[in-house]
Amino acid sequence: MNPTIDILNAHRSVRTFTADPVPAEHLEAAVHAGQMASTSSAVQAYCAIDITDADTRREIAELSGGQAQVESAPTFLLVCADTRRHRLAAIDANQPHDTRLEAFLIAAIDASLFAQNVVVAFESMGYGICYIGGIRNDLPRLDALLGLPEGVYPLFGLCVGTPAARDGATPLQRPRLPLGAVLMQDRYHDDETMRAHMQDYDDGYREYLRERGVKDSQLAAAWSPRMAEYHRVPRRPALAEHYISKGARLD
Repeated sequence: MNPTIDILNAHRSVRTFTADPVPAEHLEAAVHAGQMASTSSAVQAYCAIDITDADTRREIAELSGGQAQVESAPTFLLVCADTRRHRLAAIDANQPHDTRLEAFLIAAIDASLFAQNVVVAFESMGYGICYIGGIRNDLPRLDALLGLPEGVYPLFGLCVGTPAARDGATPLQRPRLPLGAVLMQDRYHDDETMRAHMQDYDDGYREYLRERGVKDSQLAAAWSPRMAEYHRVPRRPALAEHYISKGARLD
C-alpha cells in the first residue's frame, strides 16, 4: 500500500549480522524517531543504553541464555522503563514521588512504543533487529553489572546491524494470528469464534513449521498447544520482587 506498510510487513528477527558498524548518525536518527512515539502526558519514561564494552556484552549474552547475537551485533541497546528523571524532578520540587502501578505501566508502555519506533526507523535504513527478552532472566545480576539507579527498569535488549547473507537468504517469516482474531467490532469474540480462529492459525502454523524442517512427529505442537505449555508455569517469577526493590510499586 505504501513504503511504511511494506517495511512493517517485511519484519522478521535477525540474529546474524555482518561486521559493518552502525554509524552514530544512524543510531541517533533512529532514537530520535523513537522519541517521536506517543507518550502519556509527555512523561517520556524510557531510555536506551548503548552497550559497547565487549566484556559487558559477553556477560549480558550469558545471563540472557547464551544468545550469541548480543555479543556479535554491531549495536546492542538495553531499553528501560525510566522514572529516574521524574524522581529527580520531585526531589527538586520538594514533592513526593508516588508511583503505584499506573506509573509503572505508563513507563513500560512508553518504553515499548519508543522501542518499536526505533525498530521501524532502523529497518527503514536496511538494518535488521532482534529483541532480547532474555535480559530479564537475571535482573539483579544485570543491575549490578550496569549500576542502574533507582527507578530504572530494564525491559528488553535490542540487537541491531546489517543482516548477514544467510539471513537474507532465508526470508521465512513466523506467521501471525488471523486478522479476525485480533480485529473485533464492538464486543470481544465468543469462545467458539475465537477457537475457530485459533484452529485456522494452528493449521497455518503447522505448515510454517513444516517449511522450517520440523519433523512430522512435532507438528502436532502447533501454536495453541505451544501456548498452553508456555503458560503452564510462571516464567521469571522474581521480576516483581526486583522491580519493587528498584522503586516500582505494583499496587
